[in-house]
Amino acid sequence: MAMSAQFGLGRLSSGLLAPPLTTKGAAARPPPFSVRCAAADGEPPSLGAADFDKKQFRHNLTRGENYNRKGFGYKKETLELMSTEYTSDVIKTLKDNNMEYTWGNVTVKLAEAYGFCWGVERAVQIAYEARKQFPEERIWITNEIIHNPTVNKRLEDMKVQNIPVEEKGKDFEVVDKGDVVILPAFGASVDEMYTLSKKEVQIVDTTCPWVSKVWNMVEKHKKGDYTSIIHGKYAHEETVATASFAGTYIIVKNMTEATYVCDYILGGKLDGSSSTKEAFLEKFKNAISAGFDPDVDLVKVGIANQTTMLKGETEDIGKLAEKTMMQKYGVENINEHFISFNTICDATQERQDAMYKLVKEKVDLILVIGGWNSSNTSHLQEIGELSGIPSYWIDSEVRIGPGNKIAYKLNHGELVEKENFLPEGPITIGVTSGASTPDKVVEESLHKIFDIKRQELLQLV
Repeated sequence: MAMSAQFGLGRLSSGLLAPPLTTKGAAARPPPFSVRCAAADGEPPSLGAADFDKKQFRHNLTRGENYNRKGFGYKKETLELMSTEYTSDVIKTLKDNNMEYTWGNVTVKLAEAYGFCWGVERAVQIAYEARKQFPEERIWITNEIIHNPTVNKRLEDMKVQNIPVEEKGKDFEVVDKGDVVILPAFGASVDEMYTLSKKEVQIVDTTCPWVSKVWNMVEKHKKGDYTSIIHGKYAHEETVATASFAGTYIIVKNMTEATYVCDYILGGKLDGSSSTKEAFLEKFKNAISAGFDPDVDLVKVGIANQTTMLKGETEDIGKLAEKTMMQKYGVENINEHFISFNTICDATQERQDAMYKLVKEKVDLILVIGGWNSSNTSHLQEIGELSGIPSYWIDSEVRIGPGNKIAYKLNHGELVEKENFLPEGPITIGVTSGASTPDKVVEESLHKIFDIKRQELLQLV
């Protein structure tokens, strides 16, 4: 990729890059821990056992000597290194000028909230610290640390390896006792954590606290015998992890699927979109807990969400579910059938609110920059598309050119190419970026646009 030179091995002069990696001879490492969830014979029950307490397991895991979620004391120097790699003079200029500045015949208006959120910065910083703390150990990561190709390539250059994925799932057999395993910002499922704990590896947990907050919420649902209706994408790493902590659950991607569920609860009296029990189970076969029975498991429901989903849609799904249970069981009985707490991530909300403001500005087009597998960025693009303003979602500057051409994605994932996407003459561009996007990636994308417009002026001379 275009940025690999900048983020290559030569930039690791501060000692964050390990010498040649080995699987043995590691320097002083805390002794391995064992995780136990109370069992009669003193041995931890198996993951699939009826008495396996996921909450207690996680409690014990996070207090083990081979577990870390706070870093290793190198915060100052790792943040300084990240600043040199990811910050941008262009973004600084915009921030110093009330988020608007003109370069040549291009005026840029930057969203008030954009780019790296605190949880993402924390996750990347702890991963950097892990490499410095364990310079000789093999380091693995269970998923991409965040959904940004630049940052993921940077960690790859630091010899942080992805757990290989086979046809049947992740192959944890490659991980040996004493290896280091990073859990990404999205978190990891209970079964992955259990597997790693049995292997006695060093776990470095960068899970965003907002994600952990949702896990606590579905635990409360389970304790109260509520089925968790999770607003999310069933294959997304975060939702997979959240569902693993839930008891009974169903995952709905959008308002249409939520309406189908609520219509089924009301026996087809909402909008008639639902059908038979068999059709229900077929529709959600990849998005429900084992043994799910819609006739039994939708009597008491609670709302949770993937933290990167569209804020307004999560709220609307919660309101619909609440209204449905009121209609089904009576207003006076709502607390026995419905529970909901706010688990929308602050950073996601702030970026979406800023995008809603940006689309009200007078701009010719909007550039949305972020990983193409980034859920939060897809919703920023969705807001742009709904506004009617030409909106282009790219993951890096390589999607622009050659010439006045762009390859971009629509919010639902379709890849589109467009010629002459920049209008002739002076233009005003609205710019935002997803919560996993470094400012440097935004800068390099804007430089591509400046170059195109500069060439246009030269041709007129």
